[in-house]
Amino acid sequence: MVTVLSEAARSPRHRRIARVRERMRELEVDALLLSHGADLPWLTGYRAMPLERLTMLVLRAEGEPVMVVPALEVPRVAQADDLFTMVPWSDTDDPIALVDAVVGRGSGAGGPLHLAVSDRAWATTVLALQRRWSDARWTEASTVTSPIRAVKDPRELQALRMAAAAADRVASLLQAGKIGLVGRTESEVSGELAALLVAEGHQQVNFAIVGSGPNAASPHHQPDSRVIGTGETVVCDFGGTFALDGDVGYCSDITRTVVTGPPSGQIDECYQVLEAAQQAAVASARSGVTAEQVDRVARDIIDEGGFGHLFVHRTGHGIGIEEHEDPYLVAGNSTPLQPGNAFSVEPGIYRSGAFGLRLEDIVVIGEDGSPEALNTVDHGLVVVEA
Repeated sequence: MVTVLSEAARSPRHRRIARVRERMRELEVDALLLSHGADLPWLTGYRAMPLERLTMLVLRAEGEPVMVVPALEVPRVAQADDLFTMVPWSDTDDPIALVDAVVGRGSGAGGPLHLAVSDRAWATTVLALQRRWSDARWTEASTVTSPIRAVKDPRELQALRMAAAAADRVASLLQAGKIGLVGRTESEVSGELAALLVAEGHQQVNFAIVGSGPNAASPHHQPDSRVIGTGETVVCDFGGTFALDGDVGYCSDITRTVVTGPPSGQIDECYQVLEAAQQAAVASARSGVTAEQVDRVARDIIDEGGFGHLFVHRTGHGIGIEEHEDPYLVAGNSTPLQPGNAFSVEPGIYRSGAFGLRLEDIVVIGEDGSPEALNTVDHGLVVVEA
């Protein structure tokens, strides 16, 4: 029997499930099948281990949610209470058959099933499911969940603010010269940034990019044994997962570029254009403005400065449980921004073989429709000679 809760008594996850089911009905999706990826922890608080053993939440448009989970993983699953029931399986069971049995109850009445499966499910899982339902219609789970996940609730926004504040504290140490650069390898600096993220409250480090000199011109450079010299730009892009009160973690992501000595005239000119573009893009990110319009604001300023060909990526990406999620600030995305959206604004200028520059804040759209930059540390090109 499914317990019907009043709106006031529902937990945030109950409310999420209710909103997901409304969208499933709109899209005529019979069942949502969630395994690996962020949708599962967003709905249930449980993140499946990236193993070959199948964990799958079966959420039908009607009826009780069911989690098919390896028996040895049951102790890791938080108390389901009235959110979902668990169906443990042993190594001699067929978990796909168990999923089939759950989905088959009252779904696809009168026609083929319409099933939405995790975007990041293992290919072996998807193929096995497709063999089971050879006539089913398939779609990505994100078609159902992403528009809902993109609008953060107050608790999610609180977690993002705390994550950003923790990342700001690390960036402040970088700009104050408290993290040695000159004479150290990029890998050493990356390791220190990672350790500081943990010291400031992150449970997990997702990345700590350090690109110096010519390496800074590679936006996703993998820190290596290159020793940082004087008079170089150093792009530091780092972030992690910050869990609020033991809940599922939310991500931080910040980029600050520093220079190890007085910048050249060319670097200074590029950075002034970059900072103007980033700040204008942040200011433009208001409710009702489309994602691509924000991208265009940044791109136009960099184009006018003569550096458009050196801006080689989108202006930003959504952020939440995942480092990259909807909404994406990129040409072609005509989705209007709305209160609760959270995303990066991070234009960059990269001159191959010479230097790179990037400036990034996480921004949320407030209830009044205006942008709130969560990262507030110095946006200028700080000279760090240490």
